Amino acid sequence: MTTSTPLEREVKLPYASAEEARAMILAVGATPLHGRRLQEDALLDTDDEQLRRRRCVLRIRTENGKSRLTFKGPVQPSTMKLREELETLVGDGEVLMCVLKELGLHVWFRYEKFREEFCQEDVIVAIDETPVGVFVEIEGSESGIASMAQALGRSQDDYLVDSYRALFVQHLRASGLSATDMVFAGPDGGV
Repeated sequence: MTTSTPLEREVKLPYASAEEARAMILAVGATPLHGRRLQEDALLDTDDEQLRRRRCVLRIRTENGKSRLTFKGPVQPSTMKLREELETLVGDGEVLMCVLKELGLHVWFRYEKFREEFCQEDVIVAIDETPVGVFVEIEGSESGIASMAQALGRSQDDYLVDSYRALFVQHLRASGLSATDMVFAGPDGGV
């Protein structure tokens, strides 16, 4: 039996503010899908970085008391970020984290963002407020992404296909800051 591999296709677009992004997204007729909420992500790997060496990601995302486990394969050649993505809802994220640690995995990077989502035809449009800036992430078909980007006044030249980890590292280098995780400033620090 042959099964198709689920592929994630997306781009990010930088914005000056969440308010500007929201106004533009609503102006093109996108419909609110999920309200603004905090997403806390943890990337896991083995001590010898087996996943990173394969250019893969294993992530546990927690939001609104729910957790999701996601595996992402290597990024494939494309003008947009394109990669295999397998994701499932998890009953108890803390227990899952303990199980994965028992299997030899550890958290090597944490990041947070406030996300608000909209839908328009075959794309999901998210406003991501991160410690290093505001980004609109468009996920869907290639033509749907291109159409939405164009409706937002953007072109392929504006596409960012970097991960939030890569954007975080770029931000640290450009600003001369030092941090290990992309989390909002609080009692434990942050960017």
